[in-house]
Amino acid sequence: MPAPTLPGITSKMIQTARLHTHVLLRGTNGGIPVVFIHGNFSAATYWEETMLALPDGYFGIAPDLRGYGDSEDLLVDASRGACDWADDLKALSDTFGDRPAHLVGWSLGGGVVMQFLLDYPELVASLTLVNPISPYGFGGTKGLDGAPCYDDCAGSGGGVVNPEFIRRIQEGDRSADDPNSPRNVINAFYYKAPFQAAREEAFLTAALLQKTGDDRYPGDLTLSANWPNVAPGRYGPINATSPKYFNTSTIAHSPHKPPILWVRGDSDMIVADNSFFDMGTLGQLGYVPGWPGADVYPPQPMVSQTRAVLEQYQASGGTYQEVVITDAAHSPHIEKPEAFMQAFLAHV
Repeated sequence: MPAPTLPGITSKMIQTARLHTHVLLRGTNGGIPVVFIHGNFSAATYWEETMLALPDGYFGIAPDLRGYGDSEDLLVDASRGACDWADDLKALSDTFGDRPAHLVGWSLGGGVVMQFLLDYPELVASLTLVNPISPYGFGGTKGLDGAPCYDDCAGSGGGVVNPEFIRRIQEGDRSADDPNSPRNVINAFYYKAPFQAAREEAFLTAALLQKTGDDRYPGDLTLSANWPNVAPGRYGPINATSPKYFNTSTIAHSPHKPPILWVRGDSDMIVADNSFFDMGTLGQLGYVPGWPGADVYPPQPMVSQTRAVLEQYQASGGTYQEVVITDAAHSPHIEKPEAFMQAFLAHV
C-alpha cells in the first residue's frame, strides 16, 4: 500500500529507459529543478514537507530509488557501488529534459548524488549532503583516507545488518514492542528524543515498502577469516555502500565543482565518528565478541572522512559549507525544518 501524500504533492509513475520509477512532484517542469534523494530504509515520502517549503519557481522531484518505495523491484548490482542509482537518476533526468538540477541527498542518498556528480557533472547545479554516508562507504575503513581495515572489507555489507530487523520488515511489523521493530529503530535513530514525527505512520508505511531478500535488502554476504567473519556479497543496497565497491572521494578532484552544502544533525548516531551501526564501534563497546582492537578495526570516522574530502574539494578550487543543526540526529530536514530550509535556500 503506497504511503499517503500531502496536499500539493503529486505522486506519479514514470517509465524511464531503466526502470518504472515512482516519483513525488511539487511545482511545474518549467521551474528550477531540485531533486531529493532519500536514505536507506525510507522513501521519497520523507521529503514531502521539504518540497512543500520550496519557494515558487522551483520544481521539486523526489524519486523512490530502486529497491525502495513504489519503484519497480529491480536488482541493485552492488559491484557497481552507487552507479545503478546514479544511472537510474540520469534516466529519470532524461524524461524531464536533462537539464542541470540542484541535488539533495540524505544519508545513502548523499552517496548517490556524489556518484552522480562524478558520472554526470554537467547536470549538477549544486549538491546538498544531509547526514551523508562517508565518501569511503559505510563500515570497514579507518583513518581520514578511508583505508580498508581488511582487504576483503570484512565488517561491511549485507551480512552485518540485524536479521531480526529484516524479519520484522518482511512481516510488515508496525509494533512498538521491541527495540528491533522498524518503528522503534526509526524513532530511536532517525530523530533525537523527544522528537516524534507528525507523519510517523506515513513514514513507517513508506519505509516498509523496502524490498528485502538475499539479493535485495540488505543483500548477500561472503564468509571471511577476518573479524567479524562476514564480508560483502554482490547484490543489494548495503553491499553497494561497502568500501569494497563504493568510493566517491574523487569528487575532490572533479573538474566540475558545484557548490556543496553539508548539513548534519549534531546528535546523529547512524552517520558518526562512533556510529552505533558500525562494527568498529560495536566491537569496541563489547557488543560484538572478538574485536581485534582499535589499531586493526577502530570505529570508522565517518564525519571526519567526509570533512577531509570536502576540504580537499575546496583546496582544489571548489567551495563547501558545513552546517551543524543542534538538537537533531539523522534527519535534520524533518526534525528542524526551519533551520534546514534557511541553510538550503541560502545555498541555492
